[in-house]
Amino acid sequence: MIKLYSALLVFTFIPIILCGQRELSLQKDFAEKKIPQTNSDEWYLSNRALDVYNVSADGGKLIIKKSKEVNHCGLKTPGGTFIGIDDGEFGGSLYFNTLDSTKKPVFIKSGNIKFIFRYKSKIYFIESLAHMSLSYGALYELDKKEDKFIYKKLLEFDDAPEAFTIYNNNILIATHSGFCIIRNFKKEVVVIDTFWKNLYPNSVAAINNKNIFIGIRGGIVNLNPVNKEIRFYKKKE
Repeated sequence: MIKLYSALLVFTFIPIILCGQRELSLQKDFAEKKIPQTNSDEWYLSNRALDVYNVSADGGKLIIKKSKEVNHCGLKTPGGTFIGIDDGEFGGSLYFNTLDSTKKPVFIKSGNIKFIFRYKSKIYFIESLAHMSLSYGALYELDKKEDKFIYKKLLEFDDAPEAFTIYNNNILIATHSGFCIIRNFKKEVVVIDTFWKNLYPNSVAAINNKNIFIGIRGGIVNLNPVNKEIRFYKKKE
């Protein structure tokens, strides 16, 4: 397995790849639509959509670009690069690729690794799996003692984490069918069983405390976590 991944581990991956250079505008390129009922014809249009939109925030501005889904994530450190692999129902793994090209990648843990990130001067990773009736995940703290990597589970999720961002020192997570906020490593569920179940959230952007955007298959969600209002936007024809 190490040989299979060794060619990949010289790069840092992110959960999506942005396509093209044109930035899209929510006001000009998208129109607000009625939230579709799950399993309705309109919902199936999004479920089968080829367009995936990534959202991010830059100085309070919403950035939207088309993207493609990939199954790798990574984090560069002074000593090398952590690589997470998520092959869905086929599993995945967490590795560390040192700067020394003569050394093999170091295996750390098996599991579907969705994200690896720095937070409050430490390194964390999130496992996640949504497949058929399964939907779950966990947040881990990653550390190194002498020459060995160790990890500690901090939180479990009953719904698979699929996209996240950090805003005001809180971790905002769009799950397979809902949304939650991690404050001081305590989970606060904002919404559950939403229409975006099986529409695969891929990114989260926080503009302010009342405007959280989520990129999903076939459109964009605007969530107000204060009053739990949800709006749905689709690309104009």
